[in-house]
Amino acid sequence: MQRPGAPAPASAERTPRPREWRPQLYRKCTDTTWLFLFFLFWTGLMFITGYSVAAGATARLLFGYDSFGNVCGKKNSPVEGAPLSGQDMTLKKHVFFMNACNLEVKDVRLSSTILCVSSCPEEQLDTLEEVQLFADNNGSFLCVYSLDSINYTQNPNADSLCPSLPVPPSKSFPLFNRCVPRTPECYSSFASVLINDVDILHRILSGIMSGRDTILGLCILALALSLGIMFTFRFITTLLVQIFIALIISGLLLVCGVLWWLYYDYTHDLSIELDTERENMKCLLGFAIVSTVITAVVLSLIFVFRKRIKLTTELFQVINKTISSSPFLLFQPLWTFAILIFFWVLWVAVLLSLGTAGAAQVIEGGQVEYQPLVGIRYMWWYHLIGLIWTSEFILTCQQMTIAGALVTCYFNRNKNDPPDRPILWSLSILFCYHQGTAIKGSFLMTVTRIPRTILLYLHNALKDKHGAWSRCMFRCCFCCFWCLDKCLRQLTQNAYTATAINGTDFCTSAQDVLKLSSKNSNHFTSVNCFGDFIIFLGKVLVVCFTVFGGLMAFNYNRALQVWAIPLLLVAFFAYLVAHCFLSVFETVLDALLLCFAVDMETNDGSSEKPYFMDQEFLSFVKRIDKLNAARAQGEESSLRNEEGTELQAVV
Repeated sequence: MQRPGAPAPASAERTPRPREWRPQLYRKCTDTTWLFLFFLFWTGLMFITGYSVAAGATARLLFGYDSFGNVCGKKNSPVEGAPLSGQDMTLKKHVFFMNACNLEVKDVRLSSTILCVSSCPEEQLDTLEEVQLFADNNGSFLCVYSLDSINYTQNPNADSLCPSLPVPPSKSFPLFNRCVPRTPECYSSFASVLINDVDILHRILSGIMSGRDTILGLCILALALSLGIMFTFRFITTLLVQIFIALIISGLLLVCGVLWWLYYDYTHDLSIELDTERENMKCLLGFAIVSTVITAVVLSLIFVFRKRIKLTTELFQVINKTISSSPFLLFQPLWTFAILIFFWVLWVAVLLSLGTAGAAQVIEGGQVEYQPLVGIRYMWWYHLIGLIWTSEFILTCQQMTIAGALVTCYFNRNKNDPPDRPILWSLSILFCYHQGTAIKGSFLMTVTRIPRTILLYLHNALKDKHGAWSRCMFRCCFCCFWCLDKCLRQLTQNAYTATAINGTDFCTSAQDVLKLSSKNSNHFTSVNCFGDFIIFLGKVLVVCFTVFGGLMAFNYNRALQVWAIPLLLVAFFAYLVAHCFLSVFETVLDALLLCFAVDMETNDGSSEKPYFMDQEFLSFVKRIDKLNAARAQGEESSLRNEEGTELQAVV
């Protein structure tokens, strides 16, 4: 026995006193170093933006340009050493190839001279007289700019200065505004050389630009579906959950069936000659396989969680009552969505400028070609990291704002007198104290995404060079990083809520959450999982119907655009929009359960330490405890029966 007044043992002195939860009692600035690092990173992004504006020429990609450095449809500045550059091409918006039927690629550039013309010849021109007549009637000059139309038939060098005869009929297509030949032989030669030899980045960007109206319509569809599902969750019932699950199953089966049907249609289409069509077919096969796997997994999970529908409905009703104390939480995603749209538009504009950044060099004949600048591809990677990190930071700010507003309402003793303007209060706390924590958490999510992006890039670059074992390793690594991303995302979400409660930094909050979760792991585990699963199904529903609309729209224009990549971007955008809107319920659910755990940790329900939760939530907690106790008792009795079972003699 220790003598009174004697010093405590050394082990007791070294035992740290456990930290206590102090809801909203203390605030300080957290993770300020990360705020400074994010400022430095954005300084680099602004440098890339300024560099792309100064060195890039997006108009060259969007409108096309001729062999002399003139952008079609624009007024141009002269290039030193190129006498035919610097012309006003405002009325000449179409790109015309003088030798469209016999294109060749020499030293990574086309052998044909390219011109800007006011219109494409819609009928075949067999002689120079017809070319001259077409120029006089339509004001579209198909010979080199230095040759006047009156000299088309008189200049001895007209054969080298005018297009090869006969000039095939053509029409303008929104792929760089090119005049595409309409005759089958010429079109096949033109497309196989020109389209298949265009840089992959330009092909993807041209696919986006040529299908921009369709992509915009699909984005609006994703937004409308997300809003509809959000308000469905707001007034959810057991019947609505069952109808919702039926729609999910129908949508998954429909998209999966359409993808396999389109792949079958592509494989039996004998007219497929272009690499773009072959790439679309490969992407369709990949989409079909992925959709089949997702459908099988989701249907299995629905079967497993089918008995939790009623409890989940009650949980959503508790969530909706919490949201009713601050109804403007439902409009929070609109501001997030607007900020994300502004940032993504800016990001795409800079990407377009970087893709066209090049120095003009004059070659033989006074023609101009553009050489890519050194270090551009490194800027692309930096730009991509900026997209992921900044998008994650914007979404994190939404999560912390919602969590802070809910914490303010939950830890309020007088439920009949809710706090005024909890969202504005939460925003002020975030920007005054916890921006560094939001940046640190979003960087952690970015770090988990970057290896997946690199693995995907390496897999596509080396897909023809590795065997079955290497493909299996790639997929296993990708799956591991995906699981890590999901686990860290849940941890960071709870860490943000702990920061809103205690005012601690990110690492301390994450540590407190892990300790608290280990003590309260039995509460709401199954119901919380199914609640998150229902929210995930809402995101899947938005993606399914958006992708189905994209498949129907893009399938009508197969040949001259890589529409598989724009479709993938549309699916990614649809998921982000759905996540942006439906994450309100996900954040409220996770924050509500963490607040409940903190409430149970700091209070005991007595008159001295009453619970912060209201009576409806408390009764729901008691029902969950009874169900868990009954289930545990049933498992224990069944285990005893199995242990006490003995073999009986057969009489």
